[in-house]
Amino acid sequence: MTQTVSEQWMARCAGAVMHTYGRQPLVITRGEGARLWDAQGREYLDCVAGLAVASLGHAHPAVAAAVCRQAKELVHVSNLYYTTPMIELAEDLTRLSFADRVFFGNSGAEANEGAIKLARRYAAQKFGEGRHTIICASGSFHGRTLATLSATGQKKFWQGFAPLMPGFVFVPFGDLEAAAKAIDRTTCAILVEPIQGEGGVQMPPPGYLAGLRKLCDDQGLLLIFDEVQVGLGRTGRLWCHEHDGVAPDIMTLAKALANGLPIGTLLATAEAAAGFAPGSHASTFGGGPVICAAAREVLRILSAPEFLAQVRAQGEYFLAGLNEVATQHAFVKETRGRGLILALELDKDGLAAVDACREKGLLINCTQGTILRFLPPLIIDRAQIDRALGIISDVLAGY
Repeated sequence: MTQTVSEQWMARCAGAVMHTYGRQPLVITRGEGARLWDAQGREYLDCVAGLAVASLGHAHPAVAAAVCRQAKELVHVSNLYYTTPMIELAEDLTRLSFADRVFFGNSGAEANEGAIKLARRYAAQKFGEGRHTIICASGSFHGRTLATLSATGQKKFWQGFAPLMPGFVFVPFGDLEAAAKAIDRTTCAILVEPIQGEGGVQMPPPGYLAGLRKLCDDQGLLLIFDEVQVGLGRTGRLWCHEHDGVAPDIMTLAKALANGLPIGTLLATAEAAAGFAPGSHASTFGGGPVICAAAREVLRILSAPEFLAQVRAQGEYFLAGLNEVATQHAFVKETRGRGLILALELDKDGLAAVDACREKGLLINCTQGTILRFLPPLIIDRAQIDRALGIISDVLAGY
């Protein structure tokens, strides 16, 4: 039987690319806004957004223009020299956040790796050797490097990589008492996602983040927020921690900052940032001119109050629709989320729902085996949300 164009490309991939992903059988060739097209020319509504990366949608004209302008001037010279887009982006980020200093890398994992190094080095300088342990949360996800994997509170990601790095202890997400009991003379920091994304859009209980802030203040620890997935407007505020009225000492960002181009950022107060000195940390490609030019344009759009208000409004509308769908099916355990990071948890396997939605032209993903997660571009409109809800309702009706 003759192969389709997509099947031909997938066969070529199998022969040349390491098999580290369980890819869906789609070869995506084009995108525009919240829509994607495959190699067969079929259109899909994208509620994955590259895993919360394409927050301004696909092929955003302002971002594309910024990339093209900068690519014609300067692409790379390394961090042996100053470049203006990097400095301007750092100024933008510090102006819009709690932070005083920024370090640039290439991914969320690299940003979290930097946060771990910074917390340990800061503690070593301030308190001496031996204060190096970081308290992390069960269900967390912080990356795929060996250090960030060791900080990830899900054993399924550890398989085959033993021995993991020492210096990480885990407590239940949302449990302040457990976090307090875990602190000892070796503790230097607490690392937590304000909302657990890969963990299934797990929401913190009221007062949890503020309680962690107080614990750190009382014990002389650094508080690290991993906002790689939930920062940059995803929850309807520029930073997820703004909902709780607290600020960390260190924050990590990546995903949405350059709308698809690789960037990771480590933000810190001046006090915490003093843990690094020339030669203590580096990244060859971090803060490259083209990436920073794109990120400046993305940040300009995402940080506008009217844009964030629209995200909150669309998120409330989407969640209300999911709540309505949930009332029609006893096997739906819960809906939850904030802004446009939303979840619908089932009491049965959710992977079949992902496949069924794809066949009907909707792309979503499933985490933890039973949780349908919705991460649409933040520019999604009401008509597209209605289309998504209609497909979800049809799919669940056939379960």
